[in-house]
Amino acid sequence: MAGNRSFEELVAEGVAVPTEGWDFSWFEGRATEARPSWGYARSAGQRLAGAEAALDIQTGGGEVLDFALGTAEPARPGLVAATEGWPPNVAKATALLRPRGVVVVAAADDAALPFADEAFDLVLSRHPVRPHWDEIARVLRPGGTYFAQHVGPASVFELVEFFLGPQPEEVRSARDPERERADAEAAGLEVAGLRAERLRMEFHDVAAVVHFLRKVVWMVPGFTAEAYRPRLRALHEQIERQGPFVAHSARHLLDVRKPRS
Repeated sequence: MAGNRSFEELVAEGVAVPTEGWDFSWFEGRATEARPSWGYARSAGQRLAGAEAALDIQTGGGEVLDFALGTAEPARPGLVAATEGWPPNVAKATALLRPRGVVVVAAADDAALPFADEAFDLVLSRHPVRPHWDEIARVLRPGGTYFAQHVGPASVFELVEFFLGPQPEEVRSARDPERERADAEAAGLEVAGLRAERLRMEFHDVAAVVHFLRKVVWMVPGFTAEAYRPRLRALHEQIERQGPFVAHSARHLLDVRKPRS
């Protein structure tokens, strides 16, 4: 917690914290986010327990897949692979997942998946930058499943617009779950389930905001503490006056099938 620490001290701390991987434990006591009711990582573990060959797209540091595989043991798939595009995360995911026998492949987020047609009966992803439905359909076996948690529209936009100002409607409505449903169906897939929730977030000090924006880089593209120092100072003063900065994340859960014929 911030306590009596100065603005400069808090910003320096937020800048110094490493951003590799998707471990958010540093935020404990600094920020909170309500979790979706469906419990994605545990549900993914249940799906893994019934699969033969699985792929995790954009695995980050591998933390979610590692947890899900632990949940699936001993009935985990015989083949598990993962992709990741950011080099520091590729190294982190490889170190974490190699002991579980997972092959981590470096692949750009916007590139074709480096796997053969119909290679997997289960494809997972948590918070992909953008789902490439044609590629997901290509690597799924007939009857296979894409099970994923996506970021929804206008997620954490209270914070985004604090720094960038009001965003146009086409930006606010991006990642709309119904649009993703239509895109999945256009790729020949069937959406068996779609659930969406909006969840409260609180940032208790400006260090947490700095670290969050450095870690989740698409929120405020090109963010640096130096470039946004005046807005950070205004946010620091607002938190001191009013308490935690409140925002809301948007998440949706997709259960998508590839038809058998």
